Amino acid sequence: MLFGSLHPLDLAIIAAYLIAVVWIGIRASGASGSEEGFFLAGRKLGKLYQFFLNFGNATEPGGAVLTASVVYQQGAPGSWLSFQTVFMNPYFWFMNVWFRRVRLTTLSDLFEDRYASRGLSMFYALFQILVACVFLGFGNVTAYRIASSLAVKPETAWSAAERTAVEGYRELKQLEKQNTAAPLAGADQARLDSLRDRRARGELHSYVTALDEFWFYAVFTLVVGSYIVLGGMAAAAVNEGLQSVLIIVFSLLLIPTGLHAIGGWSALGEKLPRHMFDLFGSSGAEQFSVISLCGILLVSIVQNGGLSHNMGICGSAKNEFAARSGVSGTYLKRLMIILWAFAGLIAFALFGAGGLSDPDAAWGLMSNRLLGPGLVGLMLAGVIAGTMSTLAAKALAISSLFVRNVFRPLWPQLTQAGGVFAARCTIVAVLVLGTLAGAQMGSFTEIINIVLTVNLPFGAAVLLTFWWRRVTAPAVWACVVLSALVILVVPWTASKIPALAQNAALAQPSTKPGTGVYFSKVVRANPADPQSAFVAAATRTNRFNLEAWLVGRLGVDVAALTPTGRFTLQFFFDGLFPFAILVIVSLLTRPTDPARVAQFYGKMKTPVGDTPELEAAALDETRRSPARFDGTKLLGAGSNWEFCKWDRTDAVGFLVCSALSASIVLLFVGLLRWAAP
Repeated sequence: MLFGSLHPLDLAIIAAYLIAVVWIGIRASGASGSEEGFFLAGRKLGKLYQFFLNFGNATEPGGAVLTASVVYQQGAPGSWLSFQTVFMNPYFWFMNVWFRRVRLTTLSDLFEDRYASRGLSMFYALFQILVACVFLGFGNVTAYRIASSLAVKPETAWSAAERTAVEGYRELKQLEKQNTAAPLAGADQARLDSLRDRRARGELHSYVTALDEFWFYAVFTLVVGSYIVLGGMAAAAVNEGLQSVLIIVFSLLLIPTGLHAIGGWSALGEKLPRHMFDLFGSSGAEQFSVISLCGILLVSIVQNGGLSHNMGICGSAKNEFAARSGVSGTYLKRLMIILWAFAGLIAFALFGAGGLSDPDAAWGLMSNRLLGPGLVGLMLAGVIAGTMSTLAAKALAISSLFVRNVFRPLWPQLTQAGGVFAARCTIVAVLVLGTLAGAQMGSFTEIINIVLTVNLPFGAAVLLTFWWRRVTAPAVWACVVLSALVILVVPWTASKIPALAQNAALAQPSTKPGTGVYFSKVVRANPADPQSAFVAAATRTNRFNLEAWLVGRLGVDVAALTPTGRFTLQFFFDGLFPFAILVIVSLLTRPTDPARVAQFYGKMKTPVGDTPELEAAALDETRRSPARFDGTKLLGAGSNWEFCKWDRTDAVGFLVCSALSASIVLLFVGLLRWAAP
């Protein structure tokens, strides 16, 4: 009666959830006959729907798994990979308005509207379709990792290869424990090095799953595609209500059960070292520091500006205040991150340091150990719900980009019904591509590096488009092409080039076993010879830190930095490099048509009308006098910088958001100090 370790009751709960979301898609299909209805729900979503959309889109299970995984390895400072977004909420109070006031359907429209460049518009659309494969793949692999660690194969059913992989991992843990107590003898040390090399190659595992990867992805993609294809944004918005409840449930489940399993709240302080409770890092521990936090926050803000779904979520709001209200949904996510971090601390208390071959499986293995029949199904339903909510918004954004900015320019006579049909076909295609991408991804730490940097080229371009009147189309082209090469193409392909992968200077190891100074993973060229040279591991996501190598050419001793220090260096470089290209090339090229630029920024300063009639009247007046709001510029009417003076709503909202962010940080610090030894 069992599927792996899943009970029939668990399977019934999961099936009931999947049936419910498809039914919601069928119910919402009547409101999706036009492109605006399908992509933006007719721009009629109020504060409650905006809350659900923002919470559901921001709170993906990948964040839970990643946070628990990194906290299990590094302690509370590891949560900053996700928790740094708490400082972005005051920024969202303004950003959401920008995406509503621009009054466009897709971010591709922005480049045509501002620069009169159909080429940039189409290139952004095609670029984002490829980027979507990364985000959709991240969602797919998250759901599979958790589900696979819930459906564990019993030891009696292991194959010979599976038994060898698990026994090798257990031997590795035993030797590392002995090595900590006293240096190993020659033969044992050689064996330890060999096992570490096999672990870096992904050949050792602490458990074996009974879940077939292909069939999981197939069913998962089919259900997500069904309700989005049927109902579009309206179905996504309604489903967010159900999915948000399940996300909260799945975030809560492991805390009381985990604390009970380890012996109560006080057991955290007894079983964990002190430095794991210091949110801002401890000296002598390999953790994220305050400087690391600033680097991660920088790239988070920049890449967020280029996310294709921003226009769909904020643009679907019926007015500006509804768009701004969406920030409340992201605050609820920050509270979820605190729960995820404590799940990681509980995992350390349960499994011990290095007790898992794959720390990314911590969430699923905890669920498998702590939860009984029914609760496991509820957990898995929550994981699927959270993943679906994120994939839905991204798939819709990509379908709108393809139809409006690729397909329609090539086929201008396309009808509204034809556009919706093409969008539905696009959703199916990108979900399938996302499934294929997910099968190629590595660990969550590697994936998050991709997720945080893949949108930086266009993120910088979008933000500077909003902020600076002087930016030009050639500068955007230069930024996108050069940044993509330096941040994405070279780093993620270098390990596939033998001349680079086998270069002794580039493949030099770092102080952390299995990692390199420049490559994220290095192994011995000959696994059987512990004296052979180091080379870049031929894993699917072995990144070359080109940024650190470039800085090293300037005289910085990159090898002396810690792995976290090199990670931080990479993020600061990636966050600032695109802006440097944009500014330099803009100043060297001819400005965009002043009349077009004036109309664009005039529209961006025109508040959204509460009724269609007021909206039309306000825009007509701006067309006649595009400079009518220039007096609100912070640096003066003649400045090229478009930052504006705050009004009462801006100031009060910013202060409230800042206070809430500070309160959540203080709450997290207080809970950690309460739990600390």
